[in-house]
Formats: sequence, structure tokens, C-alpha cells
Amino acid sequence: MSESFVAARVGKPHGLRGEVTVQVHTDDPAGRFVVGESFGTDPAAPGPLVLRSVRVHQGIYLLAFEGHADRTAAEALRGIRLLVDEDADEGEVGEAWREEDLVGFAVVLPDGSPVGEVSALHVRPAQDLLEVRTPGGQVLVPFVAELVPEVDEQAGRVVVDPPPGLLQLGE
Repeated sequence: MSESFVAARVGKPHGLRGEVTVQVHTDDPAGRFVVGESFGTDPAAPGPLVLRSVRVHQGIYLLAFEGHADRTAAEALRGIRLLVDEDADEGEVGEAWREEDLVGFAVVLPDGSPVGEVSALHVRPAQDLLEVRTPGGQVLVPFVAELVPEVDEQAGRVVVDPPPGLLQLGE
């Protein structure tokens, strides 16, 4: 039995013809969102959903699914997570992290002193961002090797080596 992961979360409807915005959680949206592709859903009730159309408008992916042809039907999908079987994920290579892999991990400095906890992973075109909950508030840390030199999955921790002042931005 294969494990599923979240490819996107459905947002608000767009227009009158059943399109919805999505928050993308995959590093290859153009390869993942292909007309005719079937997605499992969480919760399972509306799924599986078959992609009827896909387009990008002002940098936001707009998807439409078979059987959801108007705004009312699209509104019913809001908040649904679109799932893909891990076995079908041929595009992931190297050290690719998913949000569900990292949320809850302790965040520490190179000397081991605590910073906070990973609360989200934001997948962005230029670079991913780790959202870290610190005692002073939320901080976004660019998820690049220079600033995040180590992710220890066994220990459930992420080592960050931020430039001066970065961790104080959330205060």
C-alpha cells in the first residue's frame, strides 16, 4: 500500500465556471496538474477528483474538476486537500521535504540552543520557506543549505544558521 501526500489545498472559487484557486504543495505543479489527472481527497468524501482544466492567472493556479461546473459546486471543494500517491511521484529526487515531514520538528541553532518549532513549509517558486514558531512570534526562514544546514529526521530537529536579526523579525 502506497503512502499519499498533499499536492495542493483547494482555496476559494474563481469565476462562475467551477474554477478554484489552490495553494500548491508540490515542487512540480506543471507536471502534477495535468488535465485528466485523478486526485484523492482529504476528506475522502468528494474524491476522487479528475482535473478538467488548469491555468495560471497572476501566478495562481486555477483548477477545475469534472462534475464541478459552477461556482456553487466549486465552493463545496474549499479546504479539500488534493492527494497523490507517493508511488506516482516520479519527479522527486534528492532531498525533497514535504510539509508533513517537517511540521513539529524542533528548530535549533548550530550550538544546539533552542529557537522554536517548525509550524509550516511554504513552497515558493524562488525558494521554499520554513515557518518557525518562536517565543517572540512566527519567523520565515529561507529553506536553503546556507541557512538550514541540517535536517535530522531521526531526531526530529532542524538546525538553522540565520544571519543576525533574522529571528527577531517575528517579534
